[in-house]
Amino acid sequence: MTTTDRADLTAISDAATSGVITSRQLREAGVSARRTATLCRPGGTWRRLLPGVVLLDDTAPTRRQLLHAAIAKFGPEAVITGTDTLRAHGVDCLTTREVEILVPSDRRLTSDPGMVAHRTARLQVAKVVDGIPYAPPARAVLDMARSELDPQRIEHLLTLPLYWGACTAAELRTELDEGNQRGSAKVRRALHQLKTDDTYAQGLARKILDLAPFPPPSWDVSVCDLRGKQLGIADAWWDEIGLAWQFRAPGANEGQPSFSHLALLATGIVLVRCTAEQLENSTLEVTRELAAAFGDAGRRARPKVRALRRIDNAAA
Repeated sequence: MTTTDRADLTAISDAATSGVITSRQLREAGVSARRTATLCRPGGTWRRLLPGVVLLDDTAPTRRQLLHAAIAKFGPEAVITGTDTLRAHGVDCLTTREVEILVPSDRRLTSDPGMVAHRTARLQVAKVVDGIPYAPPARAVLDMARSELDPQRIEHLLTLPLYWGACTAAELRTELDEGNQRGSAKVRRALHQLKTDDTYAQGLARKILDLAPFPPPSWDVSVCDLRGKQLGIADAWWDEIGLAWQFRAPGANEGQPSFSHLALLATGIVLVRCTAEQLENSTLEVTRELAAAFGDAGRRARPKVRALRRIDNAAA
């Protein structure tokens, strides 16, 4: 009878998280280090994900299992950061190849394939999903932005959590002031130049539409008459029925007439107007108003206007 046969298989299963377990937990369950090494060899039934961390399967690990492996290696005080954190907070972005993790400042770091660990004295947990602790989104995006050299890439990173409503510009500034100052000068310049309020409002608007049964609109378009004269800007536009939605401050778009809403209404366009504060705090009321306007616009003849996509469209 092998050591594994004598092991408490129930204890192994209970100790694992998403099929991930540490070598110490295996030993406590009665599985020897030699037996673990045998099962983790090529062709074995287990797989070693990191030194001291095992997957109780021989298949390729999922992203979630890799995150659990990172926490298992560095302990419960560690916190996931980077793109995984942004996705956990609702940001639609691609994950990096490496898992990024924050560990206590007194922890010794090792070089492990597929993982980037950062020592810090500021271990903040904003959200726990499936037992995985995630850093605040402002912290996660600044961890990435500080290591970037390309100004356009930095600007894109800063825009992501604002656009998806994961954090505010004020939270980014606070984190930038209180966090690691290495590499912060270039990030501070990019944040200062960013139209943060507009980006945040557009992210809140997109969240509302993601939860409502509306077809996708065109974002940030110039509405013109048939001769090409600009009448105003629609932050969101449904061309088939001539429905416009304005949620940014008047004049926030360069070249937008101060009274563009009057010019738009004069053409027969159905227009919904609200503020960023209403997007954040009165989501249900705004959704109901949009639904009523959508029905109203669908019953009218489409106004004789045309919409042009703006070149500087931030939502593209």
